[in-house]
Amino acid sequence: MGIFDRLRNEFLDIIEFVDNTNNTIVYRFERFQNEIKNNSKLIVREGQQAVFMNEGKIADIFSAGTYNLNTQNLPILSTLKGWKYDFNSPFKAEVYFINTRNFIDQKWGTKNALILNDDRFGMLEVRAFGTYAFKVVDSQKFIQEIVGTDGQFTTQEIAEQLKSIIVSRFTDAIGEAKLPIESYVGNTTELSTTIFNFMKDDFADYGIELSRFLLENTSMPEDIKKEIFELSRLNKIDMQKFTQYKTAQSIEKAVENPSGIAGTAFSIGTGLHMAKQMMQSFDESSQTATANQTSFTPNQTPPPLPVEGKTYFAAINNVQSGPFNESQISSLIENKQLLEDTLVWNQGMEGWQKASTVPELQNIFSKIPPPLPKN
Repeated sequence: MGIFDRLRNEFLDIIEFVDNTNNTIVYRFERFQNEIKNNSKLIVREGQQAVFMNEGKIADIFSAGTYNLNTQNLPILSTLKGWKYDFNSPFKAEVYFINTRNFIDQKWGTKNALILNDDRFGMLEVRAFGTYAFKVVDSQKFIQEIVGTDGQFTTQEIAEQLKSIIVSRFTDAIGEAKLPIESYVGNTTELSTTIFNFMKDDFADYGIELSRFLLENTSMPEDIKKEIFELSRLNKIDMQKFTQYKTAQSIEKAVENPSGIAGTAFSIGTGLHMAKQMMQSFDESSQTATANQTSFTPNQTPPPLPVEGKTYFAAINNVQSGPFNESQISSLIENKQLLEDTLVWNQGMEGWQKASTVPELQNIFSKIPPPLPKN
């Protein structure tokens, strides 16, 4: 054996990959003609796996640790090569290092607006943005399905595919969840969890685990956002109140337009009066539904009544409530909320009176059956 042969056998190869980037998922260890010496040292660091390939087929996979490469540590490769006892140096194999750590702060977002159908607002456009994290959990499947023969595979190369999965599943998730549109702003955590559960299996098909998914922001048309903020001021969404509110807004806009409805069917003064009256009625109805109501003062001037039907205001639990029509008054009497000595008022009365002194209400009291006798 010559001196160069002895020197070559004394210096063993070291196969390792030190990642100086934050986006490399797969790195192929390069050797001239893929030759590796017998008893070369393989170093696999935490958060890595080393995959040996022979003629395009995956052979042995190594987790974190240090190994001397020989037939004992390469059982599958030894079988593929037909080595019964030992193999001659060098041998040929491709070595791929897989980063199995979490790749965090990956961005996603909808390129185009999603068209949603909301029961109250109709068809509308929504955009969404956020972040996610993933890691490789099945190196063999990931190489087979994604990497192929790519010598260095980064997060940028798979980002578009993962974003497409996320956007597709985001659309499916919000469609099946049937959440009200305002929850997209106020319940991003719950919505993130729902979408996360939809996407786990899709990522697993590529040997990837979706370890974290966050919906950070949703955007929608400004007019829809404004209506949502208006609705948020109500303790409970009441479609009748909301319709009154929107009608009042429409009338105000109409009277400002000389060529619109105000110029043909109403005068400007009449239109504004109707709008203000409806707005005032809406505000009063909303206030009576809240827990923090002001105390009732019999001497205060009651607000104007709606134009349709004969209605009454009532001092229920020492709080001004109403207006109520006769059907509602009847229900209040049946439920013992409005008694004969309860003060009431309507537009035709000079002041507040006991309900029992109002002729129309006397008729209602007379129709209510007395309580059942106790046994």
